[in-house]
Amino acid sequence: MSNVPVAVVTGSNKGIGLAIVRALCKQFPGDVYLTSRDPGRGQAAVAQLQQEGLRALFHQLDVDDLQSIRALRDFLKEKYGGLNVLVNNAGIAFKVNDTTPFAIQAEVTLKTNFFGTRNVCIELLPLMKPYGRVVNVSSMVSSSALRRCSQELQQKFRSDAITEEELVQLMNKFVEDTKKNIHEKEGWPNTAYGVSKIGVTVLSRIQARLLNEQRKGDHILLNACCPGWVRTDMAGPQATKSPEEGAETPVYLALLPSSADAPHGEFVSDKTVRPW
Repeated sequence: MSNVPVAVVTGSNKGIGLAIVRALCKQFPGDVYLTSRDPGRGQAAVAQLQQEGLRALFHQLDVDDLQSIRALRDFLKEKYGGLNVLVNNAGIAFKVNDTTPFAIQAEVTLKTNFFGTRNVCIELLPLMKPYGRVVNVSSMVSSSALRRCSQELQQKFRSDAITEEELVQLMNKFVEDTKKNIHEKEGWPNTAYGVSKIGVTVLSRIQARLLNEQRKGDHILLNACCPGWVRTDMAGPQATKSPEEGAETPVYLALLPSSADAPHGEFVSDKTVRPW
């Protein structure tokens, strides 16, 4: 078993994920795993980094596939005895003018962005070593979508006592409400991406609370962050930040020094804790 520290970035064959891997290759003192659904694309990204003189390793990971997540879990357990840094970056967004029915957009978007991220956490958080760092890539859209929810939903999502089960029920309710075409009447905003990222931010708050209760002495820090509006396939060419600039906050949180005890359970953008 290797004593080398290990970092994993999900959905990292392009865009912000690849920029995060690139930065970690330069700054993280250990093995950095680039993961993607498609092994060909992942290997190509690793080769690209190699040409830049950077050493990343590849492991297949499809966050929509529990078997794939568990294969990565078993590999990390066997080879490294755990995990030091986890960046949950994998996510999808439909384009604004996409004609896919909203109910399908809702189901597909939440499946990856919320449920996929949650499943990775369920399998990999128990592997986090003391002083581990977990970064869930959310979005500022989670804040704007939260403000467009009904007062009742806002209260639930801002609650310091909401449980993971309650959050999962709410995320499932959103998908069901879109199928019945009553989501707006039920107080939801008209953005599947926004709701999926509310889920990621609130999930991070819950996970941090549980780490405090169950593993206080392990000094693990877990946060949600917004990379900003970044020029990627997802956000388009008009966005204001380069992928490298988008990677800055996730990388900052992934590399918080072992002496740090904050931020933890926060929503961070431009390296600054934002109110939720």
